[in-house]
Amino acid sequence: MTKPGHPIRLVVNGVGHELDVDVRSTLLDVLRERLALTGTKKGCDHGLCGACTVDVDGERVLSCLTLAVCADGADVGTVEGLARGDDLHPLQQAFVDHDGFQCGYCTSGQLCSARAMLREYARGDLSAASFDGGADLSCPPEELSHTEIRERMAGNICRCGAYPNIVSAISSVHEATC
Repeated sequence: MTKPGHPIRLVVNGVGHELDVDVRSTLLDVLRERLALTGTKKGCDHGLCGACTVDVDGERVLSCLTLAVCADGADVGTVEGLARGDDLHPLQQAFVDHDGFQCGYCTSGQLCSARAMLREYARGDLSAASFDGGADLSCPPEELSHTEIRERMAGNICRCGAYPNIVSAISSVHEATC
């Protein structure tokens, strides 16, 4: 006996999709198995590594912990939606220029998280690193330091240890847009 599906609508990387999904399906599994968007990786499947990070309505989420039915009606952005044809997104180009990846498994989550993190910083969200004892907590630090970037990207694990290069890549994109 087949289980009845639950209808959902998603806009993924600008393309609309109407799907019937099992209410237990994660957004990660729907992206990978139903929509064939395999750039988003299943790393730990427990929300610990960040390899599955995607944008949902402009906020970064761990797609392995997000039920697809909870994303019904959402605008979802994955790593496949970053580049425009042959033109890499500035973060993708910076990761290439700064050797911000080694094995590449975490890269899609790192890129999606970095894009969201830069938006969060720009809108004034604070991080734990913002609380340096004497900081004006009414606004984020004026400079997005490497310490701030490391703190804000802490949920994304790179088993190869490319952190200094990832931080440099993100910093270069931030500096270029300021």
